[in-house]
Amino acid sequence: MNIKYYFLLIAALLSLNLKAQQSIKKLDVFQDSLIRISTATIAAETDIKKTVSNSTFVKTLVEALKTPNSFTYPFDSLKNVSVIKSPDKSFRILSWYVQQENGTYRYFGTIQMNTNNGPLKLYPLIDQTDNITDANAVNNNQKWFGARYYEIVPVTSGNRKPYYVLLGWKGNTPSTTKKVIEILSFDQEQVYFGAPVFEGKELKDKNRVIFEYTKSNAMTLKVDQKAGMIVFDHLAPFDSDMIGKYEFYGSDGTFDGFKIIGGKLKLQEGLELNNDPHAMDEQYADPKKNVKPIRKF
Repeated sequence: MNIKYYFLLIAALLSLNLKAQQSIKKLDVFQDSLIRISTATIAAETDIKKTVSNSTFVKTLVEALKTPNSFTYPFDSLKNVSVIKSPDKSFRILSWYVQQENGTYRYFGTIQMNTNNGPLKLYPLIDQTDNITDANAVNNNQKWFGARYYEIVPVTSGNRKPYYVLLGWKGNTPSTTKKVIEILSFDQEQVYFGAPVFEGKELKDKNRVIFEYTKSNAMTLKVDQKAGMIVFDHLAPFDSDMIGKYEFYGSDGTFDGFKIIGGKLKLQEGLELNNDPHAMDEQYADPKKNVKPIRKF
């Protein structure tokens, strides 16, 4: 290599490294600001004050995301915001909620596309939960069934474009909580939520799966990589007279799951679950707590 071009290459690399370091420092400052605004939003005493503070948070976040290299910045000190990146690194979702005075929740978020340091490309997520009359409808980002997402699973089949399974928490009311299995897809610069990819009992034409249960209980909904499934608690009313009254629903001690087969999410019912063996098992009164799937699927 010509010595002149060698030094030019070294200079270019040093310049890129300097710019990356400057971007990180700038994003660190933005993150500190976002933490302060988020803390103020949570502490605000009225919904009006929460709304004003959260609007400042949104504007500051967008300015932060305009910074070069922002796609790779984790915002991991911003604890109230869930930041999850698609395994193919084509986009990430930032989502959060603001609890209202009456115990309900409003959701906020954006999809940031990976433009390889090109111009910022965002799809803002506008929570329209209160205005959605059909919870099974396929919607776009402007009519979003809000949630705080915590896992992404890409699904590919043949030559078709991939879609993404999103697992989300959706605090609902003072008496019930929801979780959701949402389907995200992209088509011709448009974002869509919901698709009829579920197969199983009572799942015909389902575009998303919504679970609702008593707020006093917890519910497992997670991806188990070794089992190759999305596993979740089976919910049921505590008494047959309470069917349809979700403030009385909780886990009945059994588990179901979805296995990805042929590009579809196929329901698997009555999964046999056990703890993985552990030397300390005998010291616990109920070893069935904190269960994990047997690795045989």
